[in-house]
Amino acid sequence: MSWISASSRTSHAFGTPELSLAAKVWQISRVFVVLVLALGAVGVLGQYSAANGHMEPWAGRHALRFGVLFVGMIGIALIDIRFLARMAYPIYFANLLLLAGVEAYGKIGGLGAQRWINLGFVQLQPSELMKIALILGLARWFHDATLEDVRRPTYLLAPLAMVLVPVGLVLAQPNLGTGLMLLMMGGAIFFLVGVRLWKFGLLIACGVGAVPLVWRFMKDYQKRRVTTFLDPSTDPLGAGYHITQSKIALGSGGLWGKGFLLGSQSHLNFLPEKQTDFIFTLLCEEWGFWGGVSLLTLFAMVVAYGIFVGLRSRNQFGRILALGLSINLFLYVFINTAMVMGLIPVVGVPLPLISFGGTSMMAVMIGFGLILSVLVHRDSRMRNGEI
Repeated sequence: MSWISASSRTSHAFGTPELSLAAKVWQISRVFVVLVLALGAVGVLGQYSAANGHMEPWAGRHALRFGVLFVGMIGIALIDIRFLARMAYPIYFANLLLLAGVEAYGKIGGLGAQRWINLGFVQLQPSELMKIALILGLARWFHDATLEDVRRPTYLLAPLAMVLVPVGLVLAQPNLGTGLMLLMMGGAIFFLVGVRLWKFGLLIACGVGAVPLVWRFMKDYQKRRVTTFLDPSTDPLGAGYHITQSKIALGSGGLWGKGFLLGSQSHLNFLPEKQTDFIFTLLCEEWGFWGGVSLLTLFAMVVAYGIFVGLRSRNQFGRILALGLSINLFLYVFINTAMVMGLIPVVGVPLPLISFGGTSMMAVMIGFGLILSVLVHRDSRMRNGEI
């Protein structure tokens, strides 16, 4: 069964005439824009609190990045979706080259991870941008596929390689969290276009069988994260410190929180990485259970809107693109919040627009711009083989 209607082999004429710039701007969803602005505001407040009530070193830069990228999001929304389809493969392969370049020229960060490229004016993390590039590439591949195509194993070899090659490069950095995100996101798109479940079962069986081999090649700190997840008490002052303090902060917030700037765990520096991976914990300590639920509701509304946009698109490329980007956002939020609650091992995935980090924010805002582009050009049709 395919959750996205497969394309017909019949050629279709392009839909509506080319929209004027003013008409495109008018098509941009005010609701979606308000939701994105709300998330950006929460992010600035969170960074302000993480710095104990100061704009520096995080809140000011976070707000500036968001403002610049918000303008970029609107600009991307106005780009014709047919041009995006034509550029999908070049964007994918350019990001693949950047990922390969990390191995040779990347900057080594904490725990020996080599994930960034220094461009002089910015530290770029290609693995974050690869999430967007992979969705574009898969949407381009499957845009005119029929169910008969999807059910042929040979047809799936190229898109499978499109997923596994960047996953391998990301795991080599090493970056287990992002590698798993790319793998899950690719799998979700395969499921949406109608790949049969037995093929997933076969791949999962192969994955389970490879676990002992993967364990041998994992870094020591990655192994400690897994063992600490299973029993945080084994090393409460070492590998288990992060998650132990996170759970304390989450519990101490109660229903309504301790109040803005009044979180003891975060402001007495018991909570590590409070401006990045554990920003959700800081917010829950200050705003409580209901504050955390409200933030997750904001994210859920953005994800739901992206799914709505995808289902309304009249072309397959737009459907896959919007649904894939919505899945990407969901994975960001789910993995980060599950991680800080101790439901999964700590893997270093940021909370979109809330955690401090330039490349992750760039990737998320590019994704939002692409969702808006699908919305603006939802009535465009694409002739098979004419992109």
